[in-house]
Amino acid sequence: MEALIGKELSDIEQAVVGHGEPRYRAQQIYTGIYRHRVENLAQIRNLPARLRLVLEDGFQVGQLETAEKFSSADGTVRYLLSLEDDKTVEAVFIPEDGRDTLCISTQVGCPLDCHFCLTALMGLERNLTAGEIVGQVLALCRDQGLKPGERALNIVMMGMGEPLLNLPAVLKATRLLADPDGVAIPQRRITVSTSGITPKLAELGAATVRPRLAVSLNASDEESRIALMPITSKYSLSELLDACRVYPLRPWEHLSFEYVLLRGVNDSDADARRVVRLLANLKCKVNLIALNPGPGIPYETPDPERVASFQAILRRSFPCFVRKPRGLDIYAACGQLKRSLPGDGPTAAS
Repeated sequence: MEALIGKELSDIEQAVVGHGEPRYRAQQIYTGIYRHRVENLAQIRNLPARLRLVLEDGFQVGQLETAEKFSSADGTVRYLLSLEDDKTVEAVFIPEDGRDTLCISTQVGCPLDCHFCLTALMGLERNLTAGEIVGQVLALCRDQGLKPGERALNIVMMGMGEPLLNLPAVLKATRLLADPDGVAIPQRRITVSTSGITPKLAELGAATVRPRLAVSLNASDEESRIALMPITSKYSLSELLDACRVYPLRPWEHLSFEYVLLRGVNDSDADARRVVRLLANLKCKVNLIALNPGPGIPYETPDPERVASFQAILRRSFPCFVRKPRGLDIYAACGQLKRSLPGDGPTAAS
């Protein structure tokens, strides 16, 4: 049956009116699904039984089910969620002081062969639908008792997959997540991370409702970047930075650049100075990530002193932060999502 999660209000209106019901019934269904996170239509109390029965013949709410759940000592929880075709995808809940963050996926696996990322070892199985992207947020909110309107909630599309290679679904999901009558998470609290699929940046920037943009840089020169991220051979560093310079930032917005530090590979002071030159005259900030290790990854994590030195050089020119790893003990940190199951390392939560 067709899932209701992933449908916009206009889609639901079409179905409702087609059954001879008044248009306002669609709003009741829409609010029930996205705001109240109902698991079945019977939980929408103000919906007439006749309409509920008609809809149940062709539609299901489409909530994602938790197949496995792993809890970290630091409070992070990694979810393995089941999809309708029996494939699975991962999402992560990260509690923080004053806010929470959900890291969600946009593809099952990933087509990019970034050599420092466990997800790359999976390859790509398929794109997620808008409903499956939003469904991750709803599933984690339901399990954790999160209420976006009462406590700050950040959504980062930094899990499995390259979001800009699934851009129509990502933008539709963002509209549903950001809609005040829907999940009600402000656009400024939704971020999409890309390896730099340059031709898609203009399309993203032209969207009326869109997430914030984060670009994975990870190297200070073209040759090194291609060696670490082979997909970037299609999209030169100079073209990427040119696209970033004309990207239409909103008044409150900065570009974010992500930089994974690999010991002895891209973490020298000379690398840092080159990054400063690359990002000159951009309204941006940089997040540094000391490599989160995993089996099959041929790189090592730099010493804290090396990370601090790299950060100090960048901070002279623009804001630069070191992202604290979360969920390392359950393979939930950046670059570690690979559907690990009990016996692979992490321990299942009770």
